[in-house]
Amino acid sequence: MSTELKGGLDCQNDLSGSIQKLNTKSKLFVLREAPQTLFPKLFKAWNVTHLVFEKDTDAYAKERDKVIIALAEKAGVQVIARYGRTLWDSDELVAKHGGKPTMSITQLQAAGRKVGQIPRPIPAPTYLPDPGDMPVEFEQDKPDAEPDLNATHRGEDDKTYASIAGPNGDFAIATLQELGFSAAEATTPHRGGETIALKRLEEIFSDEEYATTFRKPQTSPAAFEPQSTTLLSPMLHFGALSPRLFYWRTQDLVEKYGKGASTPPESLTGQLLFRDMYFAAQAAIGSPFIQTLNNAYCRFIPWHLPSKVEPTDVGDMAASGSYHVDSPQAERWFRRWKAGATGFPFVDALMRQLRAEGWIHHLGRHMVACFLTRGGCYVHWERGADVFEAWLLDHEPACNAGNWQWLSCAAFYSQYFRCYSPVAFGQKWDKRGEFVRRWVPELKGLDERFIYEPWKASRAALDNAGVRIEGDGLGNQKDGTYPAPMFDFAERRSVCIAAMKRAYSIGLHGDDDRVKDGTWKELFEKAGETEMEGLDGGSDDDGEHADDADHKKERGTGAGKHARSRSAATKEGPMDKFAKKLKT
Repeated sequence: MSTELKGGLDCQNDLSGSIQKLNTKSKLFVLREAPQTLFPKLFKAWNVTHLVFEKDTDAYAKERDKVIIALAEKAGVQVIARYGRTLWDSDELVAKHGGKPTMSITQLQAAGRKVGQIPRPIPAPTYLPDPGDMPVEFEQDKPDAEPDLNATHRGEDDKTYASIAGPNGDFAIATLQELGFSAAEATTPHRGGETIALKRLEEIFSDEEYATTFRKPQTSPAAFEPQSTTLLSPMLHFGALSPRLFYWRTQDLVEKYGKGASTPPESLTGQLLFRDMYFAAQAAIGSPFIQTLNNAYCRFIPWHLPSKVEPTDVGDMAASGSYHVDSPQAERWFRRWKAGATGFPFVDALMRQLRAEGWIHHLGRHMVACFLTRGGCYVHWERGADVFEAWLLDHEPACNAGNWQWLSCAAFYSQYFRCYSPVAFGQKWDKRGEFVRRWVPELKGLDERFIYEPWKASRAALDNAGVRIEGDGLGNQKDGTYPAPMFDFAERRSVCIAAMKRAYSIGLHGDDDRVKDGTWKELFEKAGETEMEGLDGGSDDDGEHADDADHKKERGTGAGKHARSRSAATKEGPMDKFAKKLKT
């Protein structure tokens, strides 16, 4: 949490510095109050005539902005809203796509052609006028202290709203300490801000071959210092880099380069198109997009650890981070996955990098998402999305939910039999295991023959590396030890594939009444889902098809997180039976 906040504060401070370079009397002025209560007072106190802001397609933001626009119109203030987070206006894409979400790159491109050419960015201003009088002699409305979704992450009291213009009355940008976080907890080496973003952009385009022949599936998730991709996604998230600037710089260079340049979806522009695809899908579906419940485009799969549900102004929504523990074994697996203690070194290395730096490679995200959902643990994709939301520097609600639906084969992608191997996938990119040694130092001295499968090492090899295989990595893990693997991956993969096959054959989606009233369970019991008999088949995906945008079209007609009806008593699930089998 503090890592993402640090990135946002970096960008705010950099923006303020850029404004001051144009006019030393000006800067980024920050007022500390919710806009719904603040703006009516500002309209009057500051004699506001115009309100200009960037459109936002996130569900909460759209509801917020709708309220602000109504308040402005009531006060006689002219509202000017422009899109800027995406290549095309997401609402226009939806309109040109018949009101439906864009569920593939092909659909996105077709809708984009109807909207028109992606506009080129306009130059940055070279002059800013002096700021006017900004009196704040009005009462501050402080937000409710509860619920505080960040309470568990804070080490100190939140002092953000102590005064409306900051502790010194100078409209200063908040600090991590004021927000209740320790700067020491922001462990990411990645800094934010437009200055850094533009410098990084120039570095990327100075290598014309890299920029024009970039193919995402061919970049290594095990590369570090430097990484194999641009690392510009956090800049796009925080608004420190214009996606249209990025697009046109790439496109102009590609046209100059000519034959041999990469094309979407693998190219640099393809990555921006994926981003627009998810934003437009969310714009069409609305608040249910980030969950299964009420989402007509998301397959209902009875994953373990389903979300609890609470009523909201925009319908029944999955409670953030709150879920049912229907299987103690699944809960333990989830905790070990989150802690980077699964016993599978490549998975653990990726999760530890994510927690420390707030970023992992796109294919690394594929690996850990598949492992948690359909490729091992059979835990709800919403649990993984919650973790990514808390840890990712580049977290976008639309992209995060969309990617988790894709990788769990709940939407966008349906080849559930392709599972990433936690052993073979890492070996493909980094045979010596340098990435694992960097993030899992317990195994630093282990022979490369066993670096991805330490449980296969002989006693002599383990002694030579100074490590023992024992424990589960949670709680009292002893020094010089590394946890045993959570399960037999080959067997778990077969179990999951069989369960996915049953879920696909039943064919429920999140908007089905049987999902809402709990009668889905009867269908799955009749199909034998609780037995989860393992079936032969499946393949380890080495990444070749990880960004395949030409998959078969998914079914769908309308729009979120699901919860299953269940009695208060915890019922033994199929994974509990599997755990018993391991112990016998």
